[in-house]
Amino acid sequence: MKPSAAVLLLLLATTAFAAKQDSGPQPTDLTPQFRAEGFAIDRLQAFEIGGVVVIRGRALDAAVAEDAGRFAQSLGYTRIANLVKVVAPPDDAVIERLAERELSRHRSLDGCTFYIDSDNGVVRLAGHVRHQLQKDYAIELLRNIDGVREVHADLQRR
Repeated sequence: MKPSAAVLLLLLATTAFAAKQDSGPQPTDLTPQFRAEGFAIDRLQAFEIGGVVVIRGRALDAAVAEDAGRFAQSLGYTRIANLVKVVAPPDDAVIERLAERELSRHRSLDGCTFYIDSDNGVVRLAGHVRHQLQKDYAIELLRNIDGVREVHADLQRR
């Protein structure tokens, strides 16, 4: 066999192997279609993969989660994994106490002043920090508190 034919054969085998590796089902993002319908689902994600629609997010009402499943059926899908978690409405007083406690526990935030307000799970954080890293850290801490949907920060550097 000539060297050029061997190279060509090797190239064809490599291409066939790569095509075989990529032949799995590719996910299709359906999230924009669900958002356009106006579902009140926080952190909504909807994907179709291999004929199955996977719906994720958090809703305050079980009926909203069920409506998302029915919408997927109306799009023509029969296999649906509705993983929307039904959560209790956020308790703003509890969120504020948890936020204050969380921010006061971390030594890296010593010297910072924070003012916290929560309205239906949307936390507003104001005050002063010394470094940008402290601001980023405080915001991340608050995002991880149960019931927090969003964090809006107005933190000034001293």
